[in-house]
Amino acid sequence: MRGVTTPSPERVDLSALIKAYDVRGVVPEQLDARVARAIGAAFADVVVLPEADGRARVVVGNDMRPSGPELVAAFADGLTARGVDVETIGLASTDGLYFASGSLGVPGAMFTASHNPAEYNGIKLCRAGARPVGQDSGLARIRELAGDYLAQGVPEVAAGERGTVGTREMLAPYAQFLRSLVDLGGIRPLKVVVDAGNGMGGYTAPAVLGTEAGLPALPLEVVPLYFELDGTFPNHEANPLEPENLRDLQRAVVEHGADLGLAFDGDADRCFVVDERGEPVSPSAITALVGLREAGRELAAGRTPTVIHNLITSQVVPDLLRAAGATTVRTRVGHSFIKAEMAEHGAVFGGEHSAHYYFREFFFADTGMLAALHVLAALGGQPHPLSALADQYQPYVASGEINSRVEDVAAARARVVDAYVTRQGAGPVEVDELDGLTVSHWDGHPQWWFNLRASNTEPLLRLNVEAADEDIMEKVRDDVLALVRQGEGS
Repeated sequence: MRGVTTPSPERVDLSALIKAYDVRGVVPEQLDARVARAIGAAFADVVVLPEADGRARVVVGNDMRPSGPELVAAFADGLTARGVDVETIGLASTDGLYFASGSLGVPGAMFTASHNPAEYNGIKLCRAGARPVGQDSGLARIRELAGDYLAQGVPEVAAGERGTVGTREMLAPYAQFLRSLVDLGGIRPLKVVVDAGNGMGGYTAPAVLGTEAGLPALPLEVVPLYFELDGTFPNHEANPLEPENLRDLQRAVVEHGADLGLAFDGDADRCFVVDERGEPVSPSAITALVGLREAGRELAAGRTPTVIHNLITSQVVPDLLRAAGATTVRTRVGHSFIKAEMAEHGAVFGGEHSAHYYFREFFFADTGMLAALHVLAALGGQPHPLSALADQYQPYVASGEINSRVEDVAAARARVVDAYVTRQGAGPVEVDELDGLTVSHWDGHPQWWFNLRASNTEPLLRLNVEAADEDIMEKVRDDVLALVRQGEGS
């Protein structure tokens, strides 16, 4: 790799900024133009140049955060200093950037902090074809090298070898590509409220669901909520995973008599759904619904489908998909694990409890908008309301993720292991440690399972419980929390 320096005692420590999956921090305290330039140069040396076949290129986009354009310019300068050409696509959703990387066959960088508050920004990096760059696939080395470049300066190629910067329009091709994957032409008319949270859904929804990209009108009446792009998030945080951020959407769906509501996070790669009553539809239910649609298409073509789900999605996902003839693969939590399994198994679809949905036809990457199109097609292709449709995918009761801050994570976990595994206080159980501790009594009576995972960055334990009925879920939840929080202040 040209210009790669050896480890230096003066290396700047970027471990608080460059994490396991992406770059994310406070602007400008952790992430400023100088840091962005160093990361751009390191990205060039670790990922872009070694994979280049001919002239090296990178595509770069940014969300609506005010700091985005300056950081993009500095990042591009770091790339061009190492001899890489840059095509900027300007405002984009994260899945829009993945589309650009996948369709153009070049590495990409998306400047976004997703659902984080306004003072944050960050970078999601990918290899050509939207393949992920994570801790074990280049990001750790990028962190080291960028730290060296901050200490020693970015080595620059000769003036004649320097890269160029150009622009490219990708919104219309992105919208057209998504429309080509799901046919909404024959559905019954639907009214849908879309809450963009002042994030990039306000940019992509009019193009995909409407006519702003020059595509034909769909049988949809879209009621926009907070479509104005504003990285200060004046109405609510663009994080629909938190229930309070769904309340405006829930109210609007009922007030407008809409068939459903869609909520996107800040960079619009996740999509949350509420039914006609304003009630949230769980991401596990959406995983089952979309997974069955994609599996059905594979089966109709004479192929055995594989669907990926992480280990804290509902048991309904493997139950229904296996019954339909699909193979299911259970993975750790986190997009880099899901994407790796998607590619390894050639999976047609993958879903997470956090409302990330992955599609083989979308470069094995996640896209909230494509999931939304599937929900619209499923709802509009039959006469019943979404609440009735969703009920068949939500037979069990889940706690949602509950965080406990503990002084001694290992000791808290050991108490749970002692009670449930060593002493089998709840009866014989199945145990695995794929990601944290999963204890399952699903093959017995009553049916329940729980997963207890430690945070990678904080003294937190995250608990998820599911059971066949609410009383059992609450008992298991409360019993495990009592063990976790024994002697703690929370």
